[in-house]
Amino acid sequence: MKLPAVDRRTLMIGGGAGVGLVVAFLAWPRREGSPLRPGKRDFVFDQYLRIGVDGRVTLAVPQVETGQGIWTGLAQITADELGAAWNSMAIEPAPHGDAYANRLIAHDYAVTTRITAESSSVRAFEQPMREAAAMARTMLCAAAADRWGVNATECDTDGGFVIHEGKRLGFGEVSADAAAQTPPDEAQLRTVGSGKLSGEPLPRLDLPAKSEGSLRFAGDVRLPRMIFASVRMAPPGGRLVGFSRNAAKGQQGLIDLVVGEKWLAALGKTWWAADRALTRAAPRFNGLANDDPTRGLKNSLAQGDSTRLFEQGDYEAVSRGSRPLAATYSIAATPHHSLEPPAAVARLTDGRLEVWAGTQIPDLARTAAARAAGISASDVALYAMPVGDGSGGAMDLAIIEMAVELAQRSGRPVSLSLPPDVAQNQDAVRPPMLAKLAALPAPNGTIAAWSTRVAGMPGLEGSLARALAKKPPPFSPRGATPPYGIANIRISAVEAEVPLRTGYMRGGDEAMLAFATESFVDELARALHAEPLAFRIGQLGGSPRLAQAISTAAAIGGWDGGAAGSSMGLACASLFGSHIGLLAQATIAADQQIKVSRLVAAVDAGRIVNPNLVRQQIEGGLLAALAAATIPAFENIAGMPRAVPMAAGYERLRDVPEIEVEIIQSSDEPGGVSGLGMAVLAPAVANAIAAGTGRRLRNLPFSPMAAA
Repeated sequence: MKLPAVDRRTLMIGGGAGVGLVVAFLAWPRREGSPLRPGKRDFVFDQYLRIGVDGRVTLAVPQVETGQGIWTGLAQITADELGAAWNSMAIEPAPHGDAYANRLIAHDYAVTTRITAESSSVRAFEQPMREAAAMARTMLCAAAADRWGVNATECDTDGGFVIHEGKRLGFGEVSADAAAQTPPDEAQLRTVGSGKLSGEPLPRLDLPAKSEGSLRFAGDVRLPRMIFASVRMAPPGGRLVGFSRNAAKGQQGLIDLVVGEKWLAALGKTWWAADRALTRAAPRFNGLANDDPTRGLKNSLAQGDSTRLFEQGDYEAVSRGSRPLAATYSIAATPHHSLEPPAAVARLTDGRLEVWAGTQIPDLARTAAARAAGISASDVALYAMPVGDGSGGAMDLAIIEMAVELAQRSGRPVSLSLPPDVAQNQDAVRPPMLAKLAALPAPNGTIAAWSTRVAGMPGLEGSLARALAKKPPPFSPRGATPPYGIANIRISAVEAEVPLRTGYMRGGDEAMLAFATESFVDELARALHAEPLAFRIGQLGGSPRLAQAISTAAAIGGWDGGAAGSSMGLACASLFGSHIGLLAQATIAADQQIKVSRLVAAVDAGRIVNPNLVRQQIEGGLLAALAAATIPAFENIAGMPRAVPMAAGYERLRDVPEIEVEIIQSSDEPGGVSGLGMAVLAPAVANAIAAGTGRRLRNLPFSPMAAA
């Protein structure tokens, strides 16, 4: 999707003496406020960068830092185009405004808002950031050229200076004059690859603060007169039916108990005092009867009315009279196991509300906070804090709404944090999915026809629908169409009725469907007595980048052909504008648990901003996917996941497999990377186990001793 171009009609320039140059997109109402307001100017901005008289370059970043390094990535894109010195770059979270909306998500999900999800950040914001930087660079050059009496087109920028034939002026020296320049009609971008910073493994901007513990998350915020809160919450559809107030009163440090229709909260001088008081109060809730989520999936898959998502050729005609190979794959609902418990801080002062929260949907969170307080959204300032977990679970707004209500009732700033077990109980899990795949081999050893029928529930759409207080759209998963050159394809989806609160998880629907697709392709290859790599390559003529990715992973990993007795498996996927191939080496250990010893990934993510960020995201995604594939499925209690110790199932450092990530050089448009590892880990491991043992694992999470 091509984003709107930036020219002088959509760009605002502000600044002046003592302020510097501010480049901003699409002016929005003055009353909204801005973290980078240019002095006394009356401008309030959307996407922009600021160049101060001290030479400091500050970038307003629309995306939330969830550990993926996007603060660094977008700053690096901007610095490269601008010609800035890396040690002069700083970032600030962008303020509220529709112009900060993630245009890719708006296009795909019909929700125009600021959101960090679906591996979209660089894809959505690389072009606008470059154009803003190019406009600023042009104006800096014009200001310096005026001083030197030369043609501005003969000037350039490098390392934070405007340069011309041995002369140079620092950005700070000319930033005020640059603000007075007339902006050009449109931004003149550098030739791709001509800058000195893009593609370099520059250090992360957030790493020093994280290393020394000074980076603040929502739970770290401290305000004058602040009190602390903990809460117990009802299951989906449930209510608070009773508790013991007298028992809670014995807790030292308790300030008050606050009763909601669906929750009971305690306010205390410390969070520990509040949480202990709730334990003493022993709140009781009603809720749904326990039910097995797989029952609804099976019924829907077998009997539900389907929606055709994609059709090519004529599957029915080609397969009529034949017996296609078929298999059914099951993905259980998966909790996020977030490292950072949900937390929010709220303060009401003279009708104005301030909220500090780690959320991937800050604009929708601001609206929800305003609704909870009964005030206009224009009277709410929401500070989007870094998110201490990259699994994708920071989209539930209930914690923010409760923090606001508690601050309103108490008349004091309130810091609300959920204990880990409550956070797990209330988790909006990755939705379960059941997929039935069928395929008809062709006489030439390829696939003549392919059918996928999948039953499930909305993931990201479910999170957005709750935030918007709307009904989610019909289940329409992305990523079900195989990347292979198959002439006849039929893809259908069935909405399932499952009593669970579901939401987005890193990798999205695409990751779940890649498990089914890549496992089934491996099954087809083995049924045809074909070597799995050659079988795939033979059908990837229309996807040369994906063919190169899986071939590269196989070559580096020393692919042995995957014959019976091998411990190697392959998988590949084209997702989020990127391509990945993975070789996994895995066995079933003596304790009947899956042991993954080595992972080799080859990634073509187009034009790379920072290779270290790519490697970190691939490695992190692979390990997150390994945990999701091996931690046993949760027990469903009244429509909630039963809490388990966080340590259960996670790899210890000594057990983490050897991971190699090869980045394939490309000049194509940048793609997303954070969800790639989530997509290919499970099928590659399942294919390795099938080669080594003959046992096909078709259910996630894996249970090696269970029947397929």
